[in-house]
Amino acid sequence: MKRPLHEGKVVSPQKLQRGMNERRWSARIVVRYALFQVPAVAILVLILVLVRRWVDIPAWFFWGLIGLWVAKDVILFPFTWRAYDRERPADTNSMIGARGIAEDRLAPSGYIRVHGELWQGEVVGGGPPIDRGEGVRVLGIRKLTLLVQSDNEERTE
Repeated sequence: MKRPLHEGKVVSPQKLQRGMNERRWSARIVVRYALFQVPAVAILVLILVLVRRWVDIPAWFFWGLIGLWVAKDVILFPFTWRAYDRERPADTNSMIGARGIAEDRLAPSGYIRVHGELWQGEVVGGGPPIDRGEGVRVLGIRKLTLLVQSDNEERTE
């Protein structure tokens, strides 16, 4: 089986998976996440202050709502921190090795469906065109284009 291409480099899928699993969040990621949450908390406080002008809201409700909002952000952080990690190029390669179906004839490019999502695909290595409905395998990524080959082709080491 050929190893996937990534920006001109050959990288094994095992190395990519290992890199994805080893990375944990850092203080930099936590700070970035917190800074992105500040505007939402500020808008909530502004809305509550404006509402307090017309409706008598108890202080415990005011501060409790803000506390719940912050707790929501803390609870969601473990599930969303990867989106705030700019130094995670391996995550973009989770498509490498995936199988899909050609939605258009790829000669050499067209649309493919991988994991239920529609992507721009391009046949690598000047391979033969891939007809609509034929299986494809993702070998690499170039910007937002998946580099593919027919899933029926013979592969050599």
